[in-house]
Amino acid sequence: MASSLLELTANIVSSHASVTEMSGEDLLQELQKVHVALQKLEVESGEGGEKPEGKGPAVSLKRAFQPDQITCMLCGKTGMKTLARHLAQVHGMKPGEYRKQFGIPSNQALTAKNFSEARRRMAQEKGLADNLAKARAVRAAKLAAKAGGERKPAKEPRQPKQKRMSA
Repeated sequence: MASSLLELTANIVSSHASVTEMSGEDLLQELQKVHVALQKLEVESGEGGEKPEGKGPAVSLKRAFQPDQITCMLCGKTGMKTLARHLAQVHGMKPGEYRKQFGIPSNQALTAKNFSEARRRMAQEKGLADNLAKARAVRAAKLAAKAGGERKPAKEPRQPKQKRMSA
């Protein structure tokens, strides 16, 4: 099915290119888009390329985790930035089960590295790390106060203000 998928992709893109002027870069992008779309259709229809769950991976571990994208090792779907939602919605699987099935180490993120780095930089620029540290400090102080049985001292009753006498 892979060769016919490639042939179908080439036919679709060549038909499109015959009526639309395209640069070399546009042509490559169109080939990629059409190929990915056809792969998705093939997987959704249950034909050819989908591997049954529980068998070997659709792609190798090294090929599944690219800097710009993640590929599902169950069905071979490519072009994703994160994997958790896909696993839950398409395969009904939790990330821990997926890691266990394919022997993925726990220090391996199930997101594309460039995507994670971009999110980290954005969070640092917005100061979210500082806000998180402050919130954790406040929470730790509250927990320590509860655990130690400390109570806030009762407020002293207010003294009535004395009236000033003008002379």
